[in-house]
Amino acid sequence: MKLVFATHNQNKFKEVKALLPSSIELLSLTDIGCNEDIPETEKTIEGNAKLKVAHVRKHYNLNCFGDDTGLEVKSLNNEPGVYSARYSGKDATADTNMDKLLANLKGKEDRSARFKTAIALDIDGQEQLFIGLCEGHITEERSGSEGFGYDPIFLPNDASVTFAEMSMKEKSAIGHRGKAMRQLIAFLNS
Repeated sequence: MKLVFATHNQNKFKEVKALLPSSIELLSLTDIGCNEDIPETEKTIEGNAKLKVAHVRKHYNLNCFGDDTGLEVKSLNNEPGVYSARYSGKDATADTNMDKLLANLKGKEDRSARFKTAIALDIDGQEQLFIGLCEGHITEERSGSEGFGYDPIFLPNDASVTFAEMSMKEKSAIGHRGKAMRQLIAFLNS
């Protein structure tokens, strides 16, 4: 089965491809000739995942799935949430986003947070939605060099290291995207 993952993010693509069975040929947006960024204009993570899938269905008529992930920090009214990738502005990078988040948490006792991934799947025009959550907290400083995004400052509950200190396999076993992907895979296998 050929399935498009509606992303240009190669880190996400590698993480997801490692989880899928070899019977699924995974294609990226670049692989299908979609070079534009799909605007994320919805107010929810679920809405943005659905937008990506709708774009691929409308313009390429291919079976696909798209995801959106947000980091929700309790004491910041669930910021950055849907704005996680561009939290520090239009030219945001992982470092500037982490800098802003750590600055906004200065002096706050409650550093609890969670990652949330929504995956929308469209197979032959039929849509499904899968949600993966990973609870944890934001550390005081960065630790680790693996992963991407906020991984160096996110410590999952019941873990002794940040996502950025874990291998991709370890992160996928307990992480939000891995949880949502296992639901998607179970659905495809049913």
